[in-house]
Amino acid sequence: MADTATIEKVSIIVSKGSLEGIYPALIMANGARAEGIEADLFFTFFGLDAITKKRWEHIKLATVGNPGLHLPTLLGGLPGVPDLVTRYMERKMESLDIPPIPEFIEMIADTGAGIYACKASVDLFELDKDDLVEQVQGIITVGEFYEHAAGGQIIYT
Repeated sequence: MADTATIEKVSIIVSKGSLEGIYPALIMANGARAEGIEADLFFTFFGLDAITKKRWEHIKLATVGNPGLHLPTLLGGLPGVPDLVTRYMERKMESLDIPPIPEFIEMIADTGAGIYACKASVDLFELDKDDLVEQVQGIITVGEFYEHAAGGQIIYT
């Protein structure tokens, strides 16, 4: 007999600042909200790029050491290759109606999902609330993140 327990809440940790590190979290949070599941996103370390005003429109695909690209490391490190591969992926995602990161974050926040920045990472990178996009509801500690996550599933992307 199948387990009939349902997930009511997810908290998703975003720690990578590349397209392939950020989009899975955004897609999962959006899917959760579409299913009526409460969702919070906690951006830490380089994942902060997704919610930092100076960076969020300049996220690239990691081309060096990314086995999923099936691209030799040497080729991935050549000048211009990261931009070329990033533009290609962005066009593919656009053709699938997957919005750019700034629009996606705004859309997810509008559904009621929580958007939070890690205090330790904000301090590490010498940022403050003014450096972050307006959708960020707070800069919180790991302990406060666990309080938000209590009773739900934690997903690390």
